[in-house]
Amino acid sequence: MRVFTVPPEGAGQRLDKTLALLEPEWSRSFIQKLLEDGRVEIGGKTASKNSKPAAGAEVTVDEPPLRTIEAAPQNIPLDIRYEDEDLLVVNKPRGMVVHPAPGSPDGTLVNALLYHCGDSLSGINGAIRPGIVHRIDKDTSGLLIVAKNDSAHRALAEQIREHSFRREYRAVLHGHFREPTGTIHAPIGRSEKDRKKMCVTDKNARDAVTHYEILEDCGAFSFARLRLETGRTHQIRVHMAYIGHPVAGDPVYGPKNGVTELHGQCLHAGLIGFLHPTDGRYIEISAELPPYFETFLAKIRKIYGRDAT
Repeated sequence: MRVFTVPPEGAGQRLDKTLALLEPEWSRSFIQKLLEDGRVEIGGKTASKNSKPAAGAEVTVDEPPLRTIEAAPQNIPLDIRYEDEDLLVVNKPRGMVVHPAPGSPDGTLVNALLYHCGDSLSGINGAIRPGIVHRIDKDTSGLLIVAKNDSAHRALAEQIREHSFRREYRAVLHGHFREPTGTIHAPIGRSEKDRKKMCVTDKNARDAVTHYEILEDCGAFSFARLRLETGRTHQIRVHMAYIGHPVAGDPVYGPKNGVTELHGQCLHAGLIGFLHPTDGRYIEISAELPPYFETFLAKIRKIYGRDAT
């Protein structure tokens, strides 16, 4: 069962378009099938694709089980940075998929969480994504928060919707920046040319804001801190490519002759900050740069004569 709140940019649109905004990973045919099968409700009443929910309306989706995929517990080591009875924060290694999907049926973060937590994971996102409040890409390393119960999940998800959940990343970006700080405010939606990609567009898009600060000029590259105000699919990767400074190693949004030695984007979720869903105290967790990131930084510093950290 998935529960969404219609954002202002989705108000007054047909429900199928609104659902595409709320969950970009769902295909148009999948959304249409959900609606045809009566699996979508607005305010407790079965909805059709022509329904036009208002901003703030609660949309409930009875997502069918993925019969070809089963999330089973697997004894995979986890780098846990914080844990209590309501939640945990894990430092995901690069190359690990967050949840099972076609092509990645096991070996995921969810498989590891099921082994570590047993039945103590929220069920809001269904059996394939238990406990998962937000995601990061397979080849992005860093911090993820996991909810152990539905109450914690809802409270944390609300902080993300309200933009009060702090998420900071470190990245190596192509090129030299004229301005050391800046904000990218550009809507993101699915590419009509390639449905596997996101892009900056005004069509069926959601508002997206990324703040950046250049920490170090590394010649042909820049070492940056980025803060998400919103959390759209591939947001940092899309926004940085949009302004002409794609993430180094990005095989999707980067240059054709990019940095292949990285085997993926040089992007690390290094800090998250949030209010504890039970007692309200502010918690901030950070994770150091992983070895692949430090190695690449050292290399470009040496090449461009910038050895100072």
